[in-house]
Amino acid sequence: MIRTAGQEDFDFIFHLYMHPENNPWLLYEQMARDEFFPIFNELISRKQLFIFEEEGIDVGMFKLQPMKYRNSHIIYLGGVAIDSGCRLQGAGSRMLVEVLSKIREMDFTRVELTVATVNHAAIRLYEKMGFQNEGLLRNYSFLKSENRYIDEFVMGLLL
Repeated sequence: MIRTAGQEDFDFIFHLYMHPENNPWLLYEQMARDEFFPIFNELISRKQLFIFEEEGIDVGMFKLQPMKYRNSHIIYLGGVAIDSGCRLQGAGSRMLVEVLSKIREMDFTRVELTVATVNHAAIRLYEKMGFQNEGLLRNYSFLKSENRYIDEFVMGLLL
């Protein structure tokens, strides 16, 4: 089940963003809870942050950011993460099936995302779901904690 994230989800979202297995692939550097709280509030206020749960247990998260004007048929999928205790059990695939169903219901015809070129597990998952690599973004993300840039692929799916 997919639901819009709310204030009650702070601990889960913070855990996913700051978990050492997730953090290198997500938008925010490691930070303390009080530093993350304003970011979380902004995400919640836009109603673009979602929780994926199974049998009443929070399993993963993602963001959906609709484009505007001539690109209003496109939605950006970001902040995709699965709780470490649920990995390697098909949760990522199940979540993405529901995400894509939700996007279809919202009448978008194109889904875009970016993924680090070295995040091979995520790339395989996205390809399994039908996404295609559409290009390379050089030095796209800067990992301040490692003082280095990483390249990312743009991947797209036409619905």
